[in-house]
Amino acid sequence: MTFEDEQRTERSGTEPTGIGTGGGTAGSDTGPDPAADPVRGTPRGSAPAPLSILDLATVGIGYSPGEALATTTALAQQAEQLGYHRFWVAEHHGMPGVASSTPAVLLAHLGARTSTLRLGSGGVMLPNHAPLAIAEQFGMLEALHPGRIDLGLGRAPGTDMATARALRRGTEEGPDDFPFQLSELTHFLDGDFPDGHPYARLTAVPRDASRPPVWLLGSSGFSAQLAGRLGLPFAFAHHFSAANTVPALDLYRSSFRPSAVLDAPYALIGVNAVASEEPGQALRLARSSGLAMLRLRKGTPDLIPSPEEAEAYPYSAAESEFMKGWLANLVIGLPGEVADGLEELRKRTGADELMVTSHIHGHQNRLRSYRLIAEAYGLTG
Repeated sequence: MTFEDEQRTERSGTEPTGIGTGGGTAGSDTGPDPAADPVRGTPRGSAPAPLSILDLATVGIGYSPGEALATTTALAQQAEQLGYHRFWVAEHHGMPGVASSTPAVLLAHLGARTSTLRLGSGGVMLPNHAPLAIAEQFGMLEALHPGRIDLGLGRAPGTDMATARALRRGTEEGPDDFPFQLSELTHFLDGDFPDGHPYARLTAVPRDASRPPVWLLGSSGFSAQLAGRLGLPFAFAHHFSAANTVPALDLYRSSFRPSAVLDAPYALIGVNAVASEEPGQALRLARSSGLAMLRLRKGTPDLIPSPEEAEAYPYSAAESEFMKGWLANLVIGLPGEVADGLEELRKRTGADELMVTSHIHGHQNRLRSYRLIAEAYGLTG
């Protein structure tokens, strides 16, 4: 994919530009290490690579959104204790099984209940928002929790088009305008609009000397190439676009240009992973996420079904094939099997960091799965 968009002139008079240094500042005595790299993670324990979590505040049948958010809070606290490097939450709309519709609000809450864990958006869907609003939200988060915030950005709406139109209130900008929205957001974050720009006199408040590092998220080659050309870290959605993982990472690396943020590429991949100490139980739990995804793809999103409902569902031949394909891209099994599967995937893709997600029914099942994965992968060793 090429970037003819690079040759366009932004309606407001500037072109897409690189991203500033971002990164964190010194925190309190219980906060993050001020010398730590704001982008690159450091493996914990005996783990071969940094391990992180992507959470959606999963709402399963029989549970309330409030219970789901309470579990996300408990999960973030557990993740910090176990040695996970970062904890991201994702923006989705119109999905009853996902309570993380507003990442900035949730991150502020999680930051107040943790002290060292990196927190971020995985991601904010930039076409849904005015860049100034995102600059102010994440400037606020950085002021509240200095040196701990990541700003992950996506170019998809994260919802159906009717909901996207309601979010955007009539603006005609969309995913194709992402490079220019990104440029505008960056200028707001850094306070460096060029003289003569219509927004040159505007200031995103609060804004300090540092700001969160920007990550680009993607499930295809577009954001991979853009992240490479801008010298930004890149997060790829292997958990729902596994066939595109290696090509996208190859494109990111081949397109990479050193920047003030990175002197070499840094990529993480999202991985669906479920661990259980009981043989066969991880597969049983994973089927609930498969049925949830099937319903989403059919345009009928709902609460995450129970394992019993997923087992009793009358799958058609096409639906059975979908489930088979979905499960094939998950890393599931006993804890040691999951750890081995994660490491095989990391080596095969060359990812610098893995970000696991368990979109399964049952809050204790989620907490237990993440704990077992951390222990088996060596975070606590």
